[in-house]
Amino acid sequence: MRIVVARCTVDYEGRLAAHLPEAVRLIMVKADGSIAVHADGGAYKPLNWMNPPNTLSEDPESWTVTNPKGEKLVINIAEVLSDVSHDLGSDPGLRKDGVEAHLQELLAADPAVLEEGYRLVRREYPTAVGPVDLLCRDADGAAVAVEVKRRGETAGVEQLSRYLEFLNADPALHPVQGLLVAEEIKPQARVLADARGIRCKVVDYSALRGARPEDLRLF
Repeated sequence: MRIVVARCTVDYEGRLAAHLPEAVRLIMVKADGSIAVHADGGAYKPLNWMNPPNTLSEDPESWTVTNPKGEKLVINIAEVLSDVSHDLGSDPGLRKDGVEAHLQELLAADPAVLEEGYRLVRREYPTAVGPVDLLCRDADGAAVAVEVKRRGETAGVEQLSRYLEFLNADPALHPVQGLLVAEEIKPQARVLADARGIRCKVVDYSALRGARPEDLRLF
């Protein structure tokens, strides 16, 4: 990972246009090619970012990031305050808490409790940006990517959106539906999921241990 602290401006051109005026910001370049620009605030969310695959063209005063969709991120650097790189090595991945991990196991064992006709293709189906919890096929044979959370929040919707972007690039799977499953789903997450074309399903963990489909509520 490369971490740069610089005084810079940032311009994005793509689905819309966005401009960040000059200020000191943190720029992260990850080994997978993703680039994120952060302010010293706003929690975990970057001000702007580009997900892989993309191409970084760099000179001392300007970085230009482009992707196959024609989107472009231009970082004009006025002053570099720090520029360091660290090899983080391979990551073992997120270890889910007991309830979340067991919930995934229960749904993998009987995906039909999510919807009649569902069958499991694979748990932890790999993508270039991490594994999706469950890849299923519905009664019509369409692929469904299922992300399982204990609590469904906007971060889970964003995570599933990234998986769907890569899964839908596979002709053998496209089109892939998205389904966010959790014991509780926040209203903001439902709104974002609806905007992304992702369905949400609330499950009762205690009831699921008895695998009773009538205890699942679809929103």
